[in-house]
Amino acid sequence: MKVKDILDEKGYDILYTEPENTVYECIAKMADHNIGALLVMKDSKLLGIISERDYRNKIILKGKASKETKVSEIMVDKVIAVKPTDNINLCMQLMTNKKIRHLPVLNDEKVVGVISIGDVVKAVIRSQKNEIDSLRDYIATGGGYMS
Repeated sequence: MKVKDILDEKGYDILYTEPENTVYECIAKMADHNIGALLVMKDSKLLGIISERDYRNKIILKGKASKETKVSEIMVDKVIAVKPTDNINLCMQLMTNKKIRHLPVLNDEKVVGVISIGDVVKAVIRSQKNEIDSLRDYIATGGGYMS
């Protein structure tokens, strides 16, 4: 299964914030959409990503004010991204190894979507279920064995 398959099912909506927005505005947008991260973009260019973890570690635990701090001050600017043609196993490996939960999807350096760890896990489960169902059908029909 490919990243494109996930996006085809969940949609290609891209929620983002701009670097000059406040962290408070960003967190409010995340809450409104019940998501854990936002891309940081300017003029359709991906500049970074900001997550609930960034808010916790760089605002709350450092005693900063979210209404005064700009997104650009705490965003992660070295973004790990994938392509629509990448396999979901690669996504799972990246997310596990890098301890991240969201991957922007780029096609020729243009953002075309975002996938989360939840999206990847659902896709893996669906893929495994389909494989199990196919094997059960194969077994139930005699495995193609002709007597």
